[in-house]
Amino acid sequence: MTFEYMTGFGNEFATEAEAGALPVGQNSPQKPPYGLYAEQLSGSAFTMPRAENQRSWLYRIRPSVMHRPFVPMDPSRMTWGSTPFNTEDVTPNQLRWSPARIPTVGTDFIDGIITMAGGGDSFSWAGLAAHIYIANRPMKKRYFYNSDGEMLILPQEGGLTLRTEMGVLGIEPGELAVIPRGIKFTVDLPDKTSRGYICENYGAPFILPDLGPIGANGLANPRDFETPVAAYEDVEGEFELITKFGGNLWSAYTRHSPLDVVAWHGNYAPYKYDLAKFMTINTVSYDHCDPSIFTVLTSPSERRGLANIDFVIFPRRWNVADHTFRPPYYHRNVMSEFMGLIKGEYDAKSGKDEKGFSPGSVSLHNCMSAHGPDAKSFKTASEAELKPDYMEDTLAFMFESRFIMAPTQHALSLHTLQKDYYHCWLDLPKNFAAPEK
Repeated sequence: MTFEYMTGFGNEFATEAEAGALPVGQNSPQKPPYGLYAEQLSGSAFTMPRAENQRSWLYRIRPSVMHRPFVPMDPSRMTWGSTPFNTEDVTPNQLRWSPARIPTVGTDFIDGIITMAGGGDSFSWAGLAAHIYIANRPMKKRYFYNSDGEMLILPQEGGLTLRTEMGVLGIEPGELAVIPRGIKFTVDLPDKTSRGYICENYGAPFILPDLGPIGANGLANPRDFETPVAAYEDVEGEFELITKFGGNLWSAYTRHSPLDVVAWHGNYAPYKYDLAKFMTINTVSYDHCDPSIFTVLTSPSERRGLANIDFVIFPRRWNVADHTFRPPYYHRNVMSEFMGLIKGEYDAKSGKDEKGFSPGSVSLHNCMSAHGPDAKSFKTASEAELKPDYMEDTLAFMFESRFIMAPTQHALSLHTLQKDYYHCWLDLPKNFAAPEK
């Protein structure tokens, strides 16, 4: 199935795990087929314009309301959940972390999430949190939903199987999945361990960016987004249901699996996308296009053109710019940039060792904090022969936001923080030679 409603036309999907489970002609009949319960899941206000209205009807074995009361989880166990971020210290310094190591103790996806930085506030439905995750065991009898925002998940090492109440999505490094606000899921590890990144979006849901003068085609094509086919679990026992609500984690217990949706229809659903299918647009003459040309998804704000979040990638592509310094230029940006590397090397950062920018690393360059190629990359690019170059083994990404991102105290205490990151620019030479007069 494709995810065409992201283009704004309100397309819907219909899928059933048992033939005849979807009611015909109405959403909530007095007696749904097979004795199922009808439940609407609304991802937008009821009165949003039709093209922006998001909701799905779920036909499930038991309604979601069947669980014991939620209680706060032990805060000493939590390495994520900070919001609002205005209580954190903010620094204008450039920050970078080496890759996190996979833990030796049993750690599932939820316990392995570490909040690195964020801005805004989930209470006001604006902003984001940037996380990493590390996991070495599946979520056993544990399920999760996020009340604060949707989650864009990027595996970097090891795949994930996301079993959601609307079906199963499997993603590998180089793919993404988005789990919208409120949708329940659990995570299995087909490769036994996994490491990656998460963008938690408090604002408007991610959509495809407008193409403007690019025209009708390019960047991420709607047809390449996939939604799951209905699948259900009819299992009884003792299960933990966790939610993130108001910046904190809460836990409740239920006597049945919450993934018991037998059929569903609507336009509010999890989805996945293979980043290799991104149609890259780039210069074929000289100079750079701004990195916005690599936007896969955007979370718009109330001001047109000023994104709550842009999700941007730097994928494999041809480099052909003539008379041009080809890595990203030195710059200062009103937008804040949280960046990671899925594979290969990023052309503005050298080194694959633990002090470089290797796959699994993280960098944070906040509003107006200067950044750009390190000294080694500058020298290499300045002396390179400017012939067409295919950048094949590379995939970097950026969460770019109008919000200043405050690093969490936990992130600043990690041993992976590269405290000498600024050294990579200190050896940039003075090349200026004043003309003789």
